[in-house]
Amino acid sequence: MAFPHRPDAPELPDFSMLKRLARDQLIYLLEQLPGKKDLFIEADLMSPLDRIANVSILKHEVDKLYKVEKKPAFSSSEQLCFLVRPRIKNMRYIASLVNADKVAGRTRKYKVIFSPQKFYACEMVLEEEGVYGDVSCDEWAFSLLPLDVDLLSMELPEFFRDYFLEGDQRWINTLAQALHLLSTLYGPFPNCYGIGRCAKMSYELWKRLEEEEDGETKGRRPEIGHIFLLDRDMDFVTALCSQVVYEGLVDDTFRIKCGSVDFGPEVTSSDKSLKVLLNAEDKVFNEIRNEHFSNVFGFLSQKARNLQAQYDRRRGMDIKQMKNFVSQELKGLKQEHRLLSLHIGACESIMKKKTKQDFQELIKTEHALLEGFNIRESTNYIEEHIDRQVSPIESLRLMCLLSITENGLIPKDYRSLKTQYLQSYGPEHLLTFSNLRRAGLLTEQAPGDTLTAVESKVSKLVTDKAAGKITDAFSSLAKRSNFRAISKKLNLIPRVDGEYDLKVPRDMAYVFSGAYVPLSCRIIEQVLERRGWQGLDEVVRLLNCSELAFTDMTKDDKASSESLRLILVVFLGGCTFSEISALRFLGREKGYRFIFLTTAVTNSARLMEAMSEVKA
Repeated sequence: MAFPHRPDAPELPDFSMLKRLARDQLIYLLEQLPGKKDLFIEADLMSPLDRIANVSILKHEVDKLYKVEKKPAFSSSEQLCFLVRPRIKNMRYIASLVNADKVAGRTRKYKVIFSPQKFYACEMVLEEEGVYGDVSCDEWAFSLLPLDVDLLSMELPEFFRDYFLEGDQRWINTLAQALHLLSTLYGPFPNCYGIGRCAKMSYELWKRLEEEEDGETKGRRPEIGHIFLLDRDMDFVTALCSQVVYEGLVDDTFRIKCGSVDFGPEVTSSDKSLKVLLNAEDKVFNEIRNEHFSNVFGFLSQKARNLQAQYDRRRGMDIKQMKNFVSQELKGLKQEHRLLSLHIGACESIMKKKTKQDFQELIKTEHALLEGFNIRESTNYIEEHIDRQVSPIESLRLMCLLSITENGLIPKDYRSLKTQYLQSYGPEHLLTFSNLRRAGLLTEQAPGDTLTAVESKVSKLVTDKAAGKITDAFSSLAKRSNFRAISKKLNLIPRVDGEYDLKVPRDMAYVFSGAYVPLSCRIIEQVLERRGWQGLDEVVRLLNCSELAFTDMTKDDKASSESLRLILVVFLGGCTFSEISALRFLGREKGYRFIFLTTAVTNSARLMEAMSEVKA
């Protein structure tokens, strides 16, 4: 049922070192302000901090903890320390506290610790507010949080909007530093591949850092044989689809935040909510996380029967056996029982919500969009979705999926859907449409321009090579998705005779019920198979990345065959649990192990919220 790893699968590196490094550095920074002090922590940093340092460790350095909030802070301490993300609003908050103290004639020491790095803009604001000389600034380079044995997150959800919408490149340095840290700790990476503008910039900056500190990784044995950098805008389609693997559904339904989830009373069957850590240590979760949801109930009920059988064993025991049972097995069984009932509760809650939403109909529409069938019917479904005011975020997602799979909406549909949306959900969403257009998520075809017609006219006139160049010129005018052509080239829609068996998946398409192989995962699979981009020129051109796909392979005799089966995949702009499940499946099939590094875990709702100008 659950996919076991192959016995010959390579061992994963131990990432707990990253936690220790971050914790030690934070304690060192706090010690720089000796004596009693109060610490103000930004809300966004609470969860990551919780994962690496418990409160008792901080208590030993800090008197009182406060949350950075809009309201004024009443702290009696003579020393204040602020642990914040490098944001303008935080600087204004700190400046207001310092200035309030000045007015009251009070002198204290102030220290600002920026995580993961400080930006010049922040210092400018402190200077403008007249407090730059009163505060000391430091950096806490905490940019890699191990969420699981094979998943590292930078916990920077704003990376997506900052880079892919605003074109702001400030986080690229943070990313290059994180890659530099990984290569320092886990040896050089002999084979590097990547695609996308952000991937290329990050890679080049990272290589420059390596050259500056030449010799740190020289002569070391590589632990990880391949690294693959991929921009989120290479594949928006996968991120926009509804997830149907268990972990993805839990994320879509309850929001997994920083590796843990809050299960409400409807899941815990009590009047309290419960925060649950979801990772490989949860034995029940680990067996179902990558499963298609349709298999999960059967698996959990079988597990419940096995558990009951183990409890029942105690009936015929004598005193000595009973003593052994209580001391060795009972605790484990109780723990498993608790987790089982939680996940069964979560499944029931998901089922209730999805039945209410008519999930089957939604999935059917998504599959039709992916395959390019019944576009009219799908458009009608989206219109009805908007008119019934099901959810502003969901309606936007479906419109974007329609636009990307169809290479832009025909003007009549674009205007009609946009008008209905603004009338249904309110005119304040107007700016959101502008954002989606800029990012290439929701675009309108130019009149008479279904690009294929233009291309066919052009290609009759000139040779293929020149036609390619002219088409490139066309595509660079508007961010084109060319999804249909890419899908055909890479065989993303599997041809299935009969039913697709979700219990015994045959390919990565199982993560979308057998209807679609995630584009991002297929690109990674193809490049690893070919050891580079050769033979994929057409795909690269359709992705509008002719200059932005790169390979860098060093001849490294030290790389063991084990390390060459370990692959670090870096998603710039976020990755979904569906992609993680698909690549775990690919790894099991081919004898690889994948490790994931993402700027943040994302899903369709987070993607749309990042683009939205209307704050929920």
